[in-house]
Amino acid sequence: MKKIAPDLFSYPRYWAECFGIAPFLPTTRKEMDQLGWDSCDIIIVTGDAYVDHPSFGMAVMGRLLEAQGFRVGIIAQPDWRSADAFMALGKPNLYFGVTAGNMDSMINRYTADLRLRHDDAYTAGGKGGSRPDRAVIVYSQRCKEAWSDVPVVLGGIEASLRRIAQYDYWSNKVRRSVLIDATADILLYGNAERAIVELSHGLAAGKSLDDLWNLRGTVQIRQQPPAGFVELDSTRIDWPGNIDKLPNPYDFGNDQSGVDKLIDPTTKRCGADSSVSQSDDLVDADVSPIRIIPMPLKRKEKLQAETTYIRLPSFEKVAKDSALYAHASRVLHQESNPHNARALIQKHGNREIWVNPPPIPLETSEMDGVFGLPYQRVPHPGYGKDKIPAYDMIRFSINIMRGCFGGCTFCSITEHEGRIIQSRSHESILNEMAEIRDKVPGFTGSISDLGGPTSNMYFLNCNDDEIQSNCRKLSCVYPTICSNLDTDHSRTTELYRKARKMEGIHNVAIASGLRYDLAVKDPEYVRELVTYHVGGYLKIAPEHSEQNTLSKMMKPGMDTYYDFKKMFDRFSQEAGKKQYLIPYFIAAHPGCDDEDMLSLSLWLKQNDVKVDQVQNFYPSPMSLATAMYHSEKNPLKQVTYKSETLYIPKDKEQRKAHKTLLRYHDPENWPALRVKLKEMGREDLIGARPGQLVTPEEPSGGREQQRQDKRRPAAGGRSKSASRATTKPVVPGKKSAASRPSKKRKGAGKSSVKKQQH
Repeated sequence: MKKIAPDLFSYPRYWAECFGIAPFLPTTRKEMDQLGWDSCDIIIVTGDAYVDHPSFGMAVMGRLLEAQGFRVGIIAQPDWRSADAFMALGKPNLYFGVTAGNMDSMINRYTADLRLRHDDAYTAGGKGGSRPDRAVIVYSQRCKEAWSDVPVVLGGIEASLRRIAQYDYWSNKVRRSVLIDATADILLYGNAERAIVELSHGLAAGKSLDDLWNLRGTVQIRQQPPAGFVELDSTRIDWPGNIDKLPNPYDFGNDQSGVDKLIDPTTKRCGADSSVSQSDDLVDADVSPIRIIPMPLKRKEKLQAETTYIRLPSFEKVAKDSALYAHASRVLHQESNPHNARALIQKHGNREIWVNPPPIPLETSEMDGVFGLPYQRVPHPGYGKDKIPAYDMIRFSINIMRGCFGGCTFCSITEHEGRIIQSRSHESILNEMAEIRDKVPGFTGSISDLGGPTSNMYFLNCNDDEIQSNCRKLSCVYPTICSNLDTDHSRTTELYRKARKMEGIHNVAIASGLRYDLAVKDPEYVRELVTYHVGGYLKIAPEHSEQNTLSKMMKPGMDTYYDFKKMFDRFSQEAGKKQYLIPYFIAAHPGCDDEDMLSLSLWLKQNDVKVDQVQNFYPSPMSLATAMYHSEKNPLKQVTYKSETLYIPKDKEQRKAHKTLLRYHDPENWPALRVKLKEMGREDLIGARPGQLVTPEEPSGGREQQRQDKRRPAAGGRSKSASRATTKPVVPGKKSAASRPSKKRKGAGKSSVKKQQH
């Protein structure tokens, strides 16, 4: 059954609402004095510069809490070397809210090849080094240093993706839940509007965190599971190995003879409950305190999600056993639908990490309310004339939705925002456009984007509430688009038409990534997009050409790409425009071997696609692709110790070779490319004939050397090569044989990596 939650704005306002709306949420005691505040009820500590804009998390949460009647202060990018900066606004009455910012602090600071970045788009002046590594942990500990009796609440993407034991790419080990390392009191994951509002009102009413232990979208530390629940061992839901060889720690002598093996939940139709056999009569069970069910009994039981939790393998086990890690990751992702997810529990030493089910998605009216709060839409005036690059990129753009049901294994959007699309109304979006037109300095009439995680999932969701409430699929569009998914883009098309008619708006661009396999289902949408909203280039993300690798990404095959390209070219021609697709690709993804990368390289050359900058896969916490990277197993299938071992390009030379294959056209890469082709036994691709990948080696001092000398930066200069994946336009051409699935190869069993979107 579809679950509902109280309206976000239905709570009685806290008494401090009498202070009214702050022009900016205060960042100093002087600003507090000007507002007449003697204290803050809540202080948000953030790793980003404070920008009062709905694209910045600290502003959204701060303004939302202000709308609930609370006095909210902001400590932005504090000096973490002591607790002094964390005492700047005094002691908060309710709690500290701690976030690393819009980006994970480690991804913000290090490239996919673990090189240090020297810039930070979320800092005034764009300078790096204004936040610590693992900012959530450091900030939380400093808050406790400042005021040991004040609760610390973790939130934001860094905390969200580290809610359980997770593989950490930067230290190359599995780390504990960030809640334990941060010594914080509670963690809010995902877009946490519901959780933070309920938590704040609960604490303000005198409740303790123990009283709020079952708050959806939260994680807490417990000494033991709550009473009245039934425990399911995750290894009995999705067994990761040979049952005869691994002892069951929860086996108390129950008669397990003749037990049917449970069905893999991802292979079942929508609506199937993977924890219950469908063949036997279902018997309601009396719920007693913590009944442990290690495996399905002869007497099958109908278990209610509200009183059932799943025990994941402990931190100590997943840290030592990568197959168990992949298994735990698989189970966590299967329990991500807020309408049927069960609580999770994972032991860390003598403590338990208790993960409540995900939050209920916001309704359209609630989304409108959140985005309609009184944002100033500019950085805090304390930054003066210093530019904040991230703000400059989004100040004329509008977020029309959140969430993503694509389920791409390398991306963190689904893990953080969920698979259910939450959309704003046309009226709300058009009102924001008017605010940008009338209030934002420098606006010239061009909206830079109407989008979100994708540009064309707006109002697309399951067309049956009952089916959606029971579904455990990881993606609505892989391996094919689900027949229950609404693919009608008419609301998006209508929105574009309304936006173009607004007075003072001369151009509306669509810059968010397009999900082209959905777009081809609605040609009228593609026509509208191509005719009016593409400024010469449109970026899309095939990510790869080879089915072997695409299957590890959960991305569609190239046939869909060709279908969309044909449609794109036709509508561009009809509009009298020369327009090009900008496809993005990932190098060194888990499961991608040298032959796949070579086939992609040939596809790029045959389609005259020249990748300017290349981005390797980036193993961010909690993604399924990261589980592949760490375990060399495929968690998209049931994980066993005998499962196929994936090829993972992990070492520096492997990753560099994959990047070189993508940049076949760069003379600087030709020597390394020749070496790689010879190593692969593909000398036939070295030559000047059509279809060959790289020219033969020239004598010293030849044209190739001259090209390299010309490209080499001057002393103290900076190379033009970077680490972000963009391409030159695709010139229309026929299909390449390289786009077809490559033949099955022998010897797969090694390692791979892309930068994850947040």
